[in-house]
Amino acid sequence: MNIGEVAERAGLPAKTIRYYEDIKLIRPARDGNGYRAFGENDLHKLTFLSRARALGFTIENCRALLALWEDQSRASSDVKRIAGEHLDEIDRKIADLQSMRDTLGDLVRDCAGDGRPDCPILTGLGKLRS
Repeated sequence: MNIGEVAERAGLPAKTIRYYEDIKLIRPARDGNGYRAFGENDLHKLTFLSRARALGFTIENCRALLALWEDQSRASSDVKRIAGEHLDEIDRKIADLQSMRDTLGDLVRDCAGDGRPDCPILTGLGKLRS
């Protein structure tokens, strides 16, 4: 397969595939004319990477997961550890977003939103942290 074909099948832009090759996540074969020649294994790796990135895994996490995916003697505990750490990070981000939502919700609720210059939103944003 050429890069256009594998990009379509993997659901990734060709630019992303070239980037993955640049950072050595994938290593497609080259034809005699120098063009990339992707095989089914490359397609599986790219699909794997696409799904992992869609779940928010970092490039380095993807590198580790891909290595584990390719290692038939891997311990599933290694995979679970990486995924668990990522899940913990997602939970932290959700908690941070909920806190931001609550704070902004309070500021919006407290603002009359009328013609007066007094604005609790601007006051709240301008407060120094103690």
